[in-house]
Amino acid sequence: METILEVSQVAKHFGGFTALHSIDLKLKKGERLGLIGPNGSGKTTLINCISGALQNDGGSIKFEGRELSGLQAFQRTKLGIARSFQIPRPFRSMTVLENLMVPLAYVCSMSGHKAEEEAMRILASMGLAAKAKTLSGSLSQVELRKMELARAVAAKPKLLVSDEAMAGLAGAEIDEVLDLLFALNKMGITIIMIEHIMHAVMKFSERLVCLDAGKIICQGDPQTIITNPQVQRAYLGD
Repeated sequence: METILEVSQVAKHFGGFTALHSIDLKLKKGERLGLIGPNGSGKTTLINCISGALQNDGGSIKFEGRELSGLQAFQRTKLGIARSFQIPRPFRSMTVLENLMVPLAYVCSMSGHKAEEEAMRILASMGLAAKAKTLSGSLSQVELRKMELARAVAAKPKLLVSDEAMAGLAGAEIDEVLDLLFALNKMGITIIMIEHIMHAVMKFSERLVCLDAGKIICQGDPQTIITNPQVQRAYLGD
């Protein structure tokens, strides 16, 4: 299967602190990858380097064979890399529909009636069509999570990074978001999931990568990873 993302020897430093140590990672087109690790392990730093929120200090990040070093986040988004954020930050004075019109306009150069139709199609797929005219600031927590995913989808991603999309949600709500992510993957979108809710990431991921102290300590199928002694030590200590 074709490689969509290749991370080679990527390092990131903050002053004298090394947040990422020579990370190597390949992601196949259409894959569902779970990125796990304790707090401070480097997960967010890694996806920030991939998405362009941070520039890596060493190594190479290639997307569909193209080197990303030096490209800003919006340039990477236009290439097909989108992410949802752990803490949704909608334009609260805008309606849900208007929130989606922003990425459609600035990433896809779509406007007017065509953009509105596309936004409504995406909202319907997320179960948010009835909330289109609602101010985003009045949405519930699960609705905000769905709108955050909808905004990412509006950018027409080939690779979607889902950053703790289920944080703070209850059981049935977690299943709703998981179903949406499975549906997006079936549409051909490659997905990296960062999630602390272990049963969710286990259910979703075809492969897990575990980071600890800025290094990949283990990767493989979910059942193998979750029973790995290094992974258990990273989460639970010696």
